[in-house]
This record gives sequence, structure tokens and C-alpha cells, in this order.
Amino acid sequence: MSKKARIIVFSTILSSSVLLTGCGLFGGDKAVEEIDPPKDVSYVEDAKALETVGDKENKKDMPKEEAAVGSVKTELYLIDKNGYVVPQTLELPKTEGVAAQALEYLVDGGPITNMLPNGFKAVLPADTKILGVKLEKDGTIIADFSPEFSNYKAEDELKILQSITWTLTQFDNVERVKIRINGYDKEVMPVNNTPISEGLSRADGINLDSNGSVDITNTKSATLYYLAQSGDKTYYVPVTKRISANEKDPFAAVVRELVEGPSVKSGLVSDFNADVELLDVPKYENGTLTLNFNESIYGNMEGSKISDHVLQSLVLSLTEQPGVESVAVQVNGESKLMKEDGKKLTKPVIRPADVNTGSF
Repeated sequence: MSKKARIIVFSTILSSSVLLTGCGLFGGDKAVEEIDPPKDVSYVEDAKALETVGDKENKKDMPKEEAAVGSVKTELYLIDKNGYVVPQTLELPKTEGVAAQALEYLVDGGPITNMLPNGFKAVLPADTKILGVKLEKDGTIIADFSPEFSNYKAEDELKILQSITWTLTQFDNVERVKIRINGYDKEVMPVNNTPISEGLSRADGINLDSNGSVDITNTKSATLYYLAQSGDKTYYVPVTKRISANEKDPFAAVVRELVEGPSVKSGLVSDFNADVELLDVPKYENGTLTLNFNESIYGNMEGSKISDHVLQSLVLSLTEQPGVESVAVQVNGESKLMKEDGKKLTKPVIRPADVNTGSF
């Protein structure tokens, strides 16, 4: 199960290879409801099950329900046909070494081959071996790769870093990722020299889109979820964008960006009606964010229904913000909405347990 990043970081671009800001998490609570709650499958809760070479303290037996099922759902950050780094939740064989296993499934030509969703590919160079994975007490996980790890094109360097970082930081104990090659720490990546000595986190962003921003000091970052298409299947793509630092309310800024949608050249889309507006300032209390929209939030849906794509984009994007665990949606001050399937939406919605199931 993925976790929520706890910070949104303001950053300055030092070079074209420096990463920007972002975040991400899955959370839950009995008082709120999930979008498409998981059924008959167990999830990797945290990094206590991580494989740590020579460190038994960080190992534990998998829960009984996982042993019964024989598999766990794990997020793998793969590359789609448009070159975006995208989470796909796949069922992997049960193992205690979940971190090392997740990395093995990122290798081109590896065990992921027969499981790849249509239009997706693995990101790590073919024949790359995972030599070791170790979790430090400060939340830093060290991943050691074989020399084949260096066999990639310069244009793929950031994608590789984002894929590794977001895949490993899905585990609750992991805050930062450091990379070794053949047992040696590295100051920079081997091909395009991206700095990595301090380690990487979700605060470095994913699928970076500065939207033409030049004055980085007067902007801040937020990760938004837009839609993409593969055949007749739709999936969500996280994009870290720069927004004005003068925005008084970061939640309202995220909503506005979702309504405005992605750039035309991105190949991504939004399901929001252009007339959608917030009628009040978003209200935050005890982890729940309440949004009051005008009736345009219904879009083309009949009655008081809200599109699943609109709802999930809101929840995925806003739970990336620090402290937000669930989102409550109102229209004209009333909580009388229905989800697309006709069920009443009377409770705040938490982040879905899995983003993009990889079932196509």
C-alpha cells in the first residue's frame, strides 16, 4: 500500500537534470469510504517486510491473510506509450523481500514481461540484477544494482530515478532512496550525471511539467492526476506542476489546475467541466478536506451524480497535499451527491487502495 508524502517542497532548478517537487500516499479510516475498495486481496502495509541484507530486525513474517492468498498487490511505476512514469498495481507472488522484488519487476525482460499492461514497458535496463536492498533507521533505503544498470539512454535517466523512487517509497517506512552500483555509492547517475548523492524522495517530483515557468522562486510544486487512454481503458497519470507561490490556498489552487486541465501537447485529458467553481474556501479539519462546488461539478452526468474520473482525480491530487487524508464533496453546501454507480456519497472519500490496476 502506498503512503502519503508528508511535505510539499519549494525548489530551485539548478540545471536541467535537477528534479522538482511532488508527493504521494494511500490512507484509510473506518469513518470514511474508499473509491472501489479492495476485495479479497491483501496489501503490502509498510516496509517492515522489506528485504534488508544482513539486518534481520527489519524483517517480519507476512500476515496470515497474505499467506492464504499467495500474492500481494504492489505498485510498480512503469513507462506508458507517451513516456510518462505511471503507477500500475499488480499482484506479485508473496515474498518477505518485497522491496527487492518490486525492483526486479522494473527490469526490462524480467519477471514483469508477461504481466505488462498494454502500452507499458519496464524502465530498468535489461539484465540488471538487484545486488542488495537495505533499510536504514532514518528511513533511507539503499538499493544496489549490478553494472548493467548503467546501460540506458540519457533521456531515460529521470524516468529511471522517478520509477525507482516512487516504487520504493510506497512502503510507509521509506522516506528516501539511495542508489549504489556494484556496491559503490554514486555522486551522480552514470549517463546524464543527475546528482544523487543526497538520495531521492517523492519531493523530487514525477513527470515534471514546469508549464513554461521561468521564475522558479515565485512558484511551488504540486502533483496532480490527469487521465490517459490505452485502447478502451483509462488510467491516471501523476504530473508535478509549478503553480504560483502567491496562491493563498493550496487546495483551491490544486482544484483550479485540475479544472484547467493538462497542456494540449501533453496527450493527457481532464474530465472536469470548464465551468466548475468552488463556492467557498476549502475547509480542512482533522485530515478531512471539504470542498463546496457549483452544480457544474456534475458535468454531463444525470441528476446529482459525479463522474468517477472527476472524483478520483480530486482525491488522488488532494491527498498528495500534506495532512489531507480524505476529501468530502458538497454541491451548493449540501452533501447529497451520488457516485457514478448510483450509490450515495455521504462520507468523505479516502485515497483508493490501488491506483491503476494493470488489468488490461
